[in-house]
Amino acid sequence: MSKNLVIVESPAKAKTIEGYLGKDFKVTSSYGHIRDLPKGDKAIDIKNRFKPTYEVTPDKKEVIKTLKNLVKDAEMVYLASDDDREGEAISWHLKEVLNLKDENTKRIVFREITKNAITKAIENPRGIDYDLVNAQQARRILDRLVGFELSPVLWKKIKTGLSAGRVQSVAVRLIVEREREIEAHKAKSSFRITAQFEAEGKSFQAELPKKFPTKAEAEAFLKNCLQAEFSVGNLEKKPAKKSPAAPFTTSTLQQEASRKLYFSVAQTMSVAQKLYEAGKITYMRTDSVNLSDDAMKSAEDAIKHDFGSQYHKARKYSTKSESAQEAHEAIRPTDFSKSEVSGDRNEQRLYELIWKRAIASQMSDAELEKTNVSIAISNSDLTLSAQGEVIKFDGFLKVYLESTDEENEEEESSSKSLLPPMQVGQDLKLLEMKGRESFTRPAPRYTEASLVKKLEELGIGRPSTYAPTISTIQKRDYVIKESRDGTPREYQEMIIGKGEFQESTKTEITGAEKQKLFPTNIAMVVNDFLVEHFPNVIDVNFTAKVEKEFDDIAAGGQDWQDMIDGFYGKFHHSVEETEQVSRQDVNTSRFLGNHPESGRPITARLGKFGPLVQIGESEDEDKQFASLKKGQFIENISLEDALELFKLPRDVGMFEDKKMVAAIGRFGPYIRHDGNFFSLQKEQDPLSINEEEAIQLIKAKREADAKKHIKSFEENPEIQILNGRWGPYIKFGKNNYKIPKDKEAEELTYQETLEIIENQPEPKKRGGRFSKKK
Repeated sequence: MSKNLVIVESPAKAKTIEGYLGKDFKVTSSYGHIRDLPKGDKAIDIKNRFKPTYEVTPDKKEVIKTLKNLVKDAEMVYLASDDDREGEAISWHLKEVLNLKDENTKRIVFREITKNAITKAIENPRGIDYDLVNAQQARRILDRLVGFELSPVLWKKIKTGLSAGRVQSVAVRLIVEREREIEAHKAKSSFRITAQFEAEGKSFQAELPKKFPTKAEAEAFLKNCLQAEFSVGNLEKKPAKKSPAAPFTTSTLQQEASRKLYFSVAQTMSVAQKLYEAGKITYMRTDSVNLSDDAMKSAEDAIKHDFGSQYHKARKYSTKSESAQEAHEAIRPTDFSKSEVSGDRNEQRLYELIWKRAIASQMSDAELEKTNVSIAISNSDLTLSAQGEVIKFDGFLKVYLESTDEENEEEESSSKSLLPPMQVGQDLKLLEMKGRESFTRPAPRYTEASLVKKLEELGIGRPSTYAPTISTIQKRDYVIKESRDGTPREYQEMIIGKGEFQESTKTEITGAEKQKLFPTNIAMVVNDFLVEHFPNVIDVNFTAKVEKEFDDIAAGGQDWQDMIDGFYGKFHHSVEETEQVSRQDVNTSRFLGNHPESGRPITARLGKFGPLVQIGESEDEDKQFASLKKGQFIENISLEDALELFKLPRDVGMFEDKKMVAAIGRFGPYIRHDGNFFSLQKEQDPLSINEEEAIQLIKAKREADAKKHIKSFEENPEIQILNGRWGPYIKFGKNNYKIPKDKEAEELTYQETLEIIENQPEPKKRGGRFSKKK
């Protein structure tokens, strides 16, 4: 039996580390947190300075039993959970539950899983940092108190099953306020002038720096230019430099993986976790942009080897965030000489992104030459401008260029391509000049990544909390992430060219959204209730202040119980006051007007299964209901829109001698036929879908279902072989089982299927992507 026992959080990490340590070391896993606050009001003794009671979670009892047996045979136990507050708390819980003694227990930390890092950690152990433990305890206890006391209030005053949280409710507030800002935006139009010129046989684009507020002014300018001559009024060339971005933090990795790889925030963290545990990157929860001296030297060697010494420039980055721990490192490869790694496609893509960003941070500036040309108009004081850019030395651009959130950018003023050679006074030939109507846009809706960026800017949450927060608000139906089609909008366009003036009305699609975060009706109602009755809890600045206090506890500058006491008193008083609020006073419904024929009142309100409109009073036996469509809100739906909804359900036609009915349900619009439900496609409207389209929808669904089913067995119809997104699999009850690669799904016998089921462990219930959090 090994003399030394090393306990880490995940089996994958344990396997990697065991390969670096000799036969004297046994490495095992705690599978994340081993104990937590139990459900119910006995978890925290509020009167006794918020003393918590922890209990081992049921799924960890066997793990603890195994660990206790291993501890008995070990001379020294190394607690090697992650180097952050959460990891420190896991080590402390292990020490408590396993009754470990100080004399044969050591705490070791590392932020990369390499032989050198593990060896250094073993050589430099420390004790448990109780300040970090207390900071984690304070967050866990405070969040439990808020959730435990707020959620019942929401149940009583708004709707059963609702929840609230200290950080999640602020995130929801940001999304709700952005939605209302977009709704209130009134687009203003103006006219942008662009022109295509020719010089030395090559064409280039220019633009008028100002926009015209009216069509008449733009038209007058264009018609005036019909008679004008154009020449180079001024020409300026100047050198410029572009510097690389800092290496990734958790937040910037989530943003860039979203923009470049289209990963969700949770997916980014899940893939990064695998890379970390396999020893390929450093720890993925960090708010530092610092690189160690060893890492900088390793990057230098890789750059000089791959690109040459002229491409290297050593750079030290510092983090703007006050809470960032500069002793920690940015996310980087553990071996800069490897630009690619093995693994699944997503692991390879994310690793490549991390490698490029980190290596580029230690590379030379890109050297550019920028050219600005001012174009004189013979019969006007206004001038057009053209810009060009030439890369003289590519530097870090050879490897990587950071993306931006395109919709936050202003329209490109002109192309940044190479301009033809020109000189002051040179005549230019106008090929075409265009005046196009453009419209002001509201601030864009948040993506997962831009919401993370906003939370970080506001000082809300920390690297370990961004992904769980964003997953939680979606899981609890406060926010939905989806793409939506835009709507057509007309715009005016005027063109001069070849001595002629032409104008036309064209159509563009506006308001199209791709994978954006939209608030639900319940989010609107809950947000308004919390803003009114719990302004502190949902206040952005107050939430950021609480985060700062957690940092102070972690640094040993504040007592965690005093901190919670300062928060809880006012909060609990607000809860008690809200108990007196009548449910009728909570604004969950809105009167829209009276029915034009019957005169009965029409209201929009929250129902048991979602938002709806109602004809008639609550006590009326013959009142009618209709569900709101996606994108409709209780707070702004019009009477006309509500009346349209009452046209549903509607008969669409007949198929196979049975009626087809279009309606909207809890999960969106559908066709009901012969007791079965067929969801409408994104572009289909239940108010306009016709008989032929409905029949096609039903046939397509039947065909897809037929292709999905490969075979089933008379011996046990509950066992089926189906076709899934990732290929054939076995379904038994609620569980799915992989089919071995050497087996053909169509040829499997009942006996072979049973053997596959018996030889595979029963799939575990998924407890979130961040095992150590739960």
